[in-house]
Amino acid sequence: MTVLNYPALEETPLATVPFAHVVVENFIAKPDLARILSDFPIVPGPGSHPPTALSMRGHFAALMEELAGPLLREAVERKFSIDLAGCGYLATIRGEVRGKDGAVHTDSKSKLITALIYLNEDWREEGGRLRLLRSDRLDDLFLEIAPVGGTLLIFRRSDNSWHGHKPYAGVRRAIQVNWVEDAAIAAREQRRHFVSTRLKQVARWVLPRLPR
Repeated sequence: MTVLNYPALEETPLATVPFAHVVVENFIAKPDLARILSDFPIVPGPGSHPPTALSMRGHFAALMEELAGPLLREAVERKFSIDLAGCGYLATIRGEVRGKDGAVHTDSKSKLITALIYLNEDWREEGGRLRLLRSDRLDDLFLEIAPVGGTLLIFRRSDNSWHGHKPYAGVRRAIQVNWVEDAAIAAREQRRHFVSTRLKQVARWVLPRLPR
């Protein structure tokens, strides 16, 4: 059983300006989104957390398994006319962001495709809305995407794939999926995120227990 709306992805045209991207609203239907959010894992603060470092369960675990499967990869390949079969796969989870997050960037050169699935039931804040940009200036706006639950953004990394968002601090749930140049890069990034998450988990457990 799948929860991702592959027909909607297939039917949405690929935009090529300012860089190759596609935005699909309701890629996850609201009833499925509610079930997934009920199983959203506890994350130890801001940053990107790999599934291997968190407690995966229920509908959320099923979603992560589906994201790593062939259906999404093959749909992305068709949409972007790219072969990802021999590439590395990396998924990370975000539960909150800091005010300093969201700086304008293009993603690292080892990344081929970035996919973001937002898991917030509502979004009324001005900050935290992802901006696709025409240049490296945050005010050079092409498109602004509210991180509302079920919305999917996929883009092909390039030297001009500028994106970022206005400052926001607080809960902002999202899953990021990347296909990278090879499996070794994915494994290295997985280890790096794993160590970072483990350190944050230890700090969150230890610090409240230290004598004052």
